[in-house]
Amino acid sequence: LRFIKKTLKNHAEEVVTLHKGTPMTLKAVFQSMNLSTYDLTVDMLDVHADRNTFHRFDKFNAKYNPIGESRLREVFLKTDNYMNGKYFAGIIKEVASDLEESKYQNAELRLSIYGKSPGEWAKLAKWAIQYNVYSDNVRWLIQIPRLYDIFKSNKIMNKFQEFLSNIFLPLFQVTNDPNSNIELHKFLTHVIGFDSVDDESKPENPMMDVESKSPEEWDDEENPPYAYYLYYMYANITVLNHFRKEQGLNTFVLRP
Repeated sequence: LRFIKKTLKNHAEEVVTLHKGTPMTLKAVFQSMNLSTYDLTVDMLDVHADRNTFHRFDKFNAKYNPIGESRLREVFLKTDNYMNGKYFAGIIKEVASDLEESKYQNAELRLSIYGKSPGEWAKLAKWAIQYNVYSDNVRWLIQIPRLYDIFKSNKIMNKFQEFLSNIFLPLFQVTNDPNSNIELHKFLTHVIGFDSVDDESKPENPMMDVESKSPEEWDDEENPPYAYYLYYMYANITVLNHFRKEQGLNTFVLRP
């Protein structure tokens, strides 16, 4: 809340997003929602976790949108937006400096990789290095939402293997040759592991056996079961860890 108010006061005229192709300033974004800094309260932001949050995935997801506005999430909480994640980095740096000041508090923050395209890692690392979000008191965990079915239905990919390759191939390449992307190489030294995230209450057929299709063959419209996702994440991370260990680099945990 403090950050939003401060930014509105000092950077009202900064262009923060495109709306139907037209640039919008921060002031215009708030005007379009009929809001001023005076109206904003913590309760109104509605991003704090309550009892319902952990039983209902839709409510949990909605908490990521300040005041229920996805546009505010895009402006303030995304690394990949019109301003290349400038405000998100600003918030993180303020949180990190509070942690450093209190000395004995550490945070493990999550950033998302979606597996939508192989360029995501380079983009994320570029953001982290450009804004120097590094802190001794912060470690990063990468969360991977189980979105293959969404990508499939939008014709972004055809097989589950493409999803896996987009996530892991860039990591094998940069482990093999750190100079191929020095920003990603540096960023990965502060990543401790991976998390698999989505709606765990969705009904699914959990069977995974000898008959299950391999990722190269999996071209079904529906998502593979949770166990399938985890197995292939685990298998890739294990091989990657052996490879990184041989190169004298840090390794990753799987903590879904």
